[in-house]
Amino acid sequence: MGAVYIMWIRQLKRYFRSKSRIAGSIGQPLLFMLAFGFGLGPIFQKAGQGNYIEFLVPGVISMTLLFTSIFSGIEIIWDRQFGFLKETLVAPVSRLSIMIGRTLGGATLAVMQGIFVMLLSLIIGFQILSVGTLFLALIFMLLIALAFTALGTAIASRMQDFQGFQMIMNFLVMPLFFLSGAMFPLDGLPNIFNIIVRLNPLSYGVDGLRGALTGSYYYGPALDLIVLISVAAVFTVLGSVLFSKIEV
Repeated sequence: MGAVYIMWIRQLKRYFRSKSRIAGSIGQPLLFMLAFGFGLGPIFQKAGQGNYIEFLVPGVISMTLLFTSIFSGIEIIWDRQFGFLKETLVAPVSRLSIMIGRTLGGATLAVMQGIFVMLLSLIIGFQILSVGTLFLALIFMLLIALAFTALGTAIASRMQDFQGFQMIMNFLVMPLFFLSGAMFPLDGLPNIFNIIVRLNPLSYGVDGLRGALTGSYYYGPALDLIVLISVAAVFTVLGSVLFSKIEV
């Protein structure tokens, strides 16, 4: 447990030392909420879908969680390039403890950013269903963060350079986001897209978070939780196996 705690704290310290990273992680979600929220809001309302800000904000929070979580894996490549990873791996602690500590640290940072984006959304007019549902929203945020931090760790464990990791992430992250129902309603999709959305684990995170914050579910809270818990467990096991075999 001591090694897990040390790695968790190390992730937090590294993040807060980078002020540019903090500002950059907030700028994109804010741009999405302002540009898409107010730009497409009138069209969304005329189509009879209601307030687009209320629909969009949970999707933007999920985007923040996804991007922050999965790109935390790049720190493994950074540590490998500069020799820090070798120093960590030769320490008298299990690699499983190191991986769990990294995952918890990345997930914590992602949830913190998600909360901050949620607070920003209140300024532009987003309304939370009730204070009591915030606890459920935090559970969904944590599950999203854990699942995709573990996935980022698993992928980074097999990569040797930044360029390869970024290329794979771009081909993975953007489809995960845009095919999750974060930006558009899922009703009336073509069959092929409907299948892809249902196979996308982020879809259940977006739906769960949107339901917790606004009361509007598509799949239902029970199915959302079951899928997210299962995916988080699978990705954590996968990340643990691949990280245990990492070579420096």
